[in-house]
Amino acid sequence: MLTLQLSEFSIQEFLANYWQKKPVLIRQGFPGFYDLIRPDELAGLACEPQIESRVIYKKDGEWQAESGPFESYGRFGKKDWTLVVQAVDHWSPDVADLVQAFSFIPKWRLDDVMISYAAAGGGVGPHIDLYDVFICQGSGRRHWRVGDRGNHRQFAAHPVLLHTEAFEAIIDAELTAGDILYIPPGFPHEGVCLENSMSFSVGFRSKSARDMLSGLADHLIDQDLGSALITDPERPLHTEQGHINNSDLAMIKAQMQAILNDETVMTDFIGSFLSKTKCELDLQALDDEISEDELIDILHNEGLRRTGGLRCFYIDHSIGQGVCYIDGQRYVFGAQTQDAVIALCNNDEIDADMLADGLSNPVFVKALQEWVNQGYWYTD
Repeated sequence: MLTLQLSEFSIQEFLANYWQKKPVLIRQGFPGFYDLIRPDELAGLACEPQIESRVIYKKDGEWQAESGPFESYGRFGKKDWTLVVQAVDHWSPDVADLVQAFSFIPKWRLDDVMISYAAAGGGVGPHIDLYDVFICQGSGRRHWRVGDRGNHRQFAAHPVLLHTEAFEAIIDAELTAGDILYIPPGFPHEGVCLENSMSFSVGFRSKSARDMLSGLADHLIDQDLGSALITDPERPLHTEQGHINNSDLAMIKAQMQAILNDETVMTDFIGSFLSKTKCELDLQALDDEISEDELIDILHNEGLRRTGGLRCFYIDHSIGQGVCYIDGQRYVFGAQTQDAVIALCNNDEIDADMLADGLSNPVFVKALQEWVNQGYWYTD
């Protein structure tokens, strides 16, 4: 498993001084780093319709972008193009391991691991991201420039490419295998390949209030909650029909606030909403389903591994009842399973010792058996 090496500051100092504050170049954050997936394997993933991919290049001096799936790449030539593939951690266990190196950031903030292969001269142009990213350099060399936050003019270089105007660099460096460049939201940056190269970008993104409120509305509808109407049996005389007065406005806001203040409703919504995956999972359902006895045997002898990209969370408010949220679904296993549920959510690899309290609970064992048969957890 990859271990992040910080020679100039600690993780605590990184969080205090850099996280969402300013970019930083971490030389040899992964000493001896090698490509976690071969270029031809990445190109193969981009041939699959369920995987989001894009090729970015220039034609006659103009930026171009094409979305996958791709049948071949020969027409792009030998330089000046980039293949970008999203959520590769969902499809490669080795790439999924990269996420663990950044486990000091909670997984509910994880977006995905995006990987790019670029021919010499390739890049995606100067741009600004709205999320935090750790760009881990693999094979080859890339020249990166990062500017400061500011009022940078952005423009559409292509219908799907939002670029930013020229900027003055505060980081100007060549990255080689094992180097890591951290860039918070809002900082303009641009990378250009000096030779054929790979980069592995671990992105972290929070949700907007708009997305959360939209998701909450869907949750209330799905669970048939929040349907009670406002009642005001002591309403005073109203003399202006077109006026929404301060007392009525306060009453309407209180109706909405009551939902936000309901700890149970909000806990279940947040757990379910944040555990949904935005990209498809590589679920390999078993042709020959395992029995409960076989599951217990596997846990004692081999252990299980969580499929890449699967999101499993628990929340303080409900973990005492053994509640967890997996891929958008709420599960309740009882108070005695609390330690097993925590282990299940916190670890990519699990075994019988870690799940000891849960294995004495038939409901927990049955759920784990179904998850394994569906491909959410697997054994080598």
